[in-house]
Amino acid sequence: MLNRKNAYLLLVFVTVVLIVYSIYANFVFDLRATAFLSQKIDLKRALHVAVWLKVMHVHVAFACLAMIAGAINFSSILLKKYRKFHRLNGYLYVLSVMIVDLTSGYMAPYATGGKASSMAFNLLNIIWMFLIIMAIVKIRKKQVNHHRKWMIRSYAFVFTNFSIHLLTAIFHKGFSLPYTESYTISIYSSIVILLLVGEVVTRIPSKAAG
Repeated sequence: MLNRKNAYLLLVFVTVVLIVYSIYANFVFDLRATAFLSQKIDLKRALHVAVWLKVMHVHVAFACLAMIAGAINFSSILLKKYRKFHRLNGYLYVLSVMIVDLTSGYMAPYATGGKASSMAFNLLNIIWMFLIIMAIVKIRKKQVNHHRKWMIRSYAFVFTNFSIHLLTAIFHKGFSLPYTESYTISIYSSIVILLLVGEVVTRIPSKAAG
């Protein structure tokens, strides 16, 4: 049975793998996002590629930072022995998510799939910030257990990019749907899936994590 300690170890492993992959894919293998940009057709507004790339790289960098900060703060050992660091690292996580949301807001109008995708990303950003705000409200009320649950729900969304691209590949290559439609469907699907995953994880039996 998957208890909270094993879930935490799995989380750390997956987080490290995805961070390494994201850094390689976005800063080494395809620095100019050529493959991804090639799918952006029939945009309603001019895309300034140089600016978009800079924003995208900031977006990826802080998404990775949010993954790291969040994963670290789920360690109950850290919480018990280094409460001040846990709090400061929590601020870093919140700041990172805010920057991810802001950069996503800039890129949303240029999203592959047009207005439907743009609306989905804006909805996703609103949901993510709502989850963060709820976590902050709960900890200010000293409701530690509720705070942890809202942070878990929030942290699920650091895997948004992975979820979208995985589902896009499944719909596009597995079901032969056009890439644009696959991408749009994947954004909405990811919102639902990540909300469900976060909720399921909050119900894992409580045992000390790493």
